[in-house]
Amino acid sequence: MHVFVSAGEPSGDLHGANLVRAIRERCPDATIIGFGGPKMAAAGGKLLFPLTSLAVMWFKDAIANLRQFFRLGKQAADYFRDEKPDAVVLIDYPGFHFALAKRAKAAGVPVYFFVPPQLWGWAGWRVRKVRRWFAGVLTALPFEEEWYRSRGVATRYVGHPYFDELAAQRLDADFLAAERAKGGPVVALLPGSRNREVEANFPVMLAAAARVHDGRSGVRFVVASFNERQRAVAEGMAAGSGLPIEFHDGRTPEIIELADCCLSVSGSVSLEMMYRLKPAVIVYKVGKVFQAAARLLRTAKYFTLVNLLADRELYPEFGSSRDMSGDAADRLLAWLNDPAALAGRVDDLRRLREIVAVPGACERAAAFLEEAVRANATAGEGRSDRRAA
Repeated sequence: MHVFVSAGEPSGDLHGANLVRAIRERCPDATIIGFGGPKMAAAGGKLLFPLTSLAVMWFKDAIANLRQFFRLGKQAADYFRDEKPDAVVLIDYPGFHFALAKRAKAAGVPVYFFVPPQLWGWAGWRVRKVRRWFAGVLTALPFEEEWYRSRGVATRYVGHPYFDELAAQRLDADFLAAERAKGGPVVALLPGSRNREVEANFPVMLAAAARVHDGRSGVRFVVASFNERQRAVAEGMAAGSGLPIEFHDGRTPEIIELADCCLSVSGSVSLEMMYRLKPAVIVYKVGKVFQAAARLLRTAKYFTLVNLLADRELYPEFGSSRDMSGDAADRLLAWLNDPAALAGRVDDLRRLREIVAVPGACERAAAFLEEAVRANATAGEGRSDRRAA
């Protein structure tokens, strides 16, 4: 089996790595090549380019990298034409991946979305591109299957691959023990995995933390940074704040496990907090233009995955251009100062976890791809036999 896999963001790199491993378990001789990041490479995928190094957040970031994206699109088109992989698997990242899907379709290579973009939440009209260029979508969330299928897209619900990663995680017991020995309630601050997210959201988190510190004695704050650079940026912002705050990079699972509750940006990290039964408040700072556009385009009730899965606001969410720190602090203090309310929210999360947190998405996706490649090969042989006759 010869599969081209592409992931454009750190979370996609993680899912891609687990998919690569699952494919190799089923087909040890499989050729897996594409665009991604260090985790995909470590899992045994050959990278034509480290696409996650170009992970973008804002329109101007995409413009700055436009020439590189065009080069990568041509490189992929040449590969599809010359090497003819059995399948192309694209993980989220719709802008660039729509362009790749169009090129793969033109080369006669079937394309599949794994963890498809959340078009149902903000850009439903773009499903026409999925219908036109994709042979199928492997959906991550239960309600996505019906949404895509009702719009004429072949789908297979496999579950969210993040739960594969969470089920396999092994936490550092020594780190947890050392942190717990310090005592006091802990609020985890999770400012995101992109540089721009940290720059936009961490000041809001610091302001909220200051309010929480004033309203709850003994509380301390632990920051989970994605990498060393972002840790340094966050430490610089917090310098002189006087808050009982510490910073770590590469410790996100442990910090979530350690926390009594969390203050986080939106994204797949909300699934990890739900999996670890941690009440959380979600903030996401946006510009005024983006906020106005979002009001016009948004079609989903919530923007946080956990709330969408629960169909109610388990995680209070605030996405705005204004100062959200007061609202966020009030929700955190409501839990920290009321153990019964905190325990009740933990019970809500436990019930949701029992329903949705089912590992095995990557294994199911790998089985689907193997089945699809075999079916496509059989269909191709049939067409060849008919032409020969």
